[in-house]
Amino acid sequence: MPCKVVLAAEVASNYTEDIKSEVSQRSVKPRLVGFLANDDPYAEKYAQSSSKHLAEAGLEFELRQIPREELEAELRAANTDASVSGILVYYPVYGDERDQKLQDMVDPAKDVEGLNVVYNGKLYSNDRFMDDGKTRKAILPCTPLAVVKVLDHIGVYNHGLPYGDHLRGKTIAVVNRSEVVGRPLAALLANDGAKVYSIDITDVQLFERQPAASINSYSASKTDLTAADVIPHCDVVITGVPSASYKLPTHLLKPGVVAINFASVRNFEPEVKDVASIYVPSVGKVTVSMLQRNLLRLFNYQQ
Repeated sequence: MPCKVVLAAEVASNYTEDIKSEVSQRSVKPRLVGFLANDDPYAEKYAQSSSKHLAEAGLEFELRQIPREELEAELRAANTDASVSGILVYYPVYGDERDQKLQDMVDPAKDVEGLNVVYNGKLYSNDRFMDDGKTRKAILPCTPLAVVKVLDHIGVYNHGLPYGDHLRGKTIAVVNRSEVVGRPLAALLANDGAKVYSIDITDVQLFERQPAASINSYSASKTDLTAADVIPHCDVVITGVPSASYKLPTHLLKPGVVAINFASVRNFEPEVKDVASIYVPSVGKVTVSMLQRNLLRLFNYQQ
């Protein structure tokens, strides 16, 4: 059977009209402020894309390009600015633990990326709500959430299984373990029952939740395995390596694999289409849709 190529725009269209409709009914529009404090051309490209798609949805967006030394002061000011509904920082800024400090500086009430320690705790413990009455959902990181929505759209999720087990029986590789995307994505997939190999430049870790375990108790453990050991056994392979020179060897993929790339560059070789049953070359437009949904949700909570 030939490979089916699924474009991000197809998945994003599931959300676009609903977002536009809800925004159009509001006299005051949600306003997102984005901070670009690095020289990463891919971050700038994402910022430009964000601006275009937010405007199309009727959402207000302001991009502030500043030196990274001024970012902390700017975040503190935006936290207390009533005209700002959401805050977005384009990472990496420093590329080390200082970025985590910046993430935790953003007021959770305005954190459209869901990277604050409050939301991190909710994600890793698989706790979806911020209150006992379950009226306010926690914010999930945009790109990991986008990948989950793509997997659901193409039928990898099995909603015939119990909640928390919709990915039970699936083995998935995530080639990226950044704190912004790769690690939270591996946790989300393990929380949904998948056996997840989290592949980094240094090692391979296993994220999984045992069938009888609580839905709040996945585990992450180190292994002695390599990418070449695990990828041939994976039903789904998800890549997010931010380097144009990296290409996942097609010969490692098992026939019929689902291949998804969330990096800003293509991580799969062109021959991936000869092996995969489904290939998703990017998730960018879905990420923007999740950004819009998160902004709208926070705006509604602020009213």
